[in-house]
Amino acid sequence: MAAARAWKRIFWRQILPALGLLGLFLYGLPKFRHLETFIPMGVCPSATVSLLRDNFTGALRPWARPEVLTCTPWGAPIIWDGTFDPDVAQREASQQNLTIGLTVFAVGRYLEKYLERFLETAEQHFMVGQRVIYYVFTERPGAVPRIALGPNRRLRVERVVRERRWQDVSMARMRTLHTALGGWLGREAHFVFCMDIDQHFSGAFGPEALAESVAQLHSWHYHWPRWLLPFERDARSAAALTRDEGDFYYHAAVFGGSVAALRGLTAHCALGLAWDRARGLEARWHDESHLNKFFWLHKPAKVLSPEFCWSPDIGPRAEIRRPRLLWAPKEYRLLRN
Repeated sequence: MAAARAWKRIFWRQILPALGLLGLFLYGLPKFRHLETFIPMGVCPSATVSLLRDNFTGALRPWARPEVLTCTPWGAPIIWDGTFDPDVAQREASQQNLTIGLTVFAVGRYLEKYLERFLETAEQHFMVGQRVIYYVFTERPGAVPRIALGPNRRLRVERVVRERRWQDVSMARMRTLHTALGGWLGREAHFVFCMDIDQHFSGAFGPEALAESVAQLHSWHYHWPRWLLPFERDARSAAALTRDEGDFYYHAAVFGGSVAALRGLTAHCALGLAWDRARGLEARWHDESHLNKFFWLHKPAKVLSPEFCWSPDIGPRAEIRRPRLLWAPKEYRLLRN
């Protein structure tokens, strides 16, 4: 009895308050979110630092950002402001004579709400000075706004079928992208970025982001330890990761790479989604869960820091110097019904 009473005291005095603080940290008061900045992100080994470079940025400067993690355990760079020379990136990309595609799905009310600002800000900040083709997938091609485009920049609109549920809209894009990458999109572009529509560009998003395969650190989870990351945990799902699996949590709002690499990614996700659906399953975060499974199995060649896709709801962070994409306010009740 005495031992039981002692355990009860420990539970009420220590464990329960800790669980309460964790709940506030994850879901409650914004001030508690700032506590995560005290969770260390890790440090790049010196042997890795000297080797970080790629075909678009030349030699990187990871030591310029000692307060954040600038490489992955498998030696890929994590791109932060100050770790690269944007002029070198522009020159390297121009010499390769590339065409870069940017895909976005504008379905339902998302078209009127977000597409015009997305495209207008992309014209100001996305791959400026490069050849760019915007690919807008929508069920209403006639409603796509006319945007003034700069030299060597084109807009292509492709019709898609409107899905019944918003979850299906999100998940169907992997199948649609896979088909397009195997056809006209794959013939027109050398590298492609796939982005969500409910965001807008706020800073230069240039060739420093290019690589064979590119993943984006999720701005809400980049400080969290692995055991807290919201991977799919249902072992029956094709997207499932065990507690010992997963490197970082990646955001499906931004991913990219070469046509061949994206064909592999979209095929994996489309097959995983079909596998789950045939068994009456739906991963916790839909196509994002399957994307995270893919990047666990096939490590990205480059990882973009949260500066490249930031949520203003988190508030200012000293380590977020120049946000390149900003999330729009989420208005799910208005847009998803």
